[in-house]
Amino acid sequence: MPEHVSVYQLLGMTLLVLVAVAWVIGLAVMLRRSRHEAALWRSGHGLPALPHQRQTGPGRESVELTPAEEDAFAGLVRQLGGGR
Repeated sequence: MPEHVSVYQLLGMTLLVLVAVAWVIGLAVMLRRSRHEAALWRSGHGLPALPHQRQTGPGRESVELTPAEEDAFAGLVRQLGGGR
């Protein structure tokens, strides 16, 4: 151990090196895992956390209105539209 370097400096440098090594290992694991998930996504399996998407939308709904209901709706539209 050099004379001009304190014990705290050596401990600090050792701790920094250990943290850097742990960070690099964690980063490599995350990148490897994301590469595996991307391969699953491309192969068509998808991600297990996401539900399967529907290819078509819901069916259209329509209701026949009576003439009285059509008049009431037209009055409501005029009222909410400010008479336009």
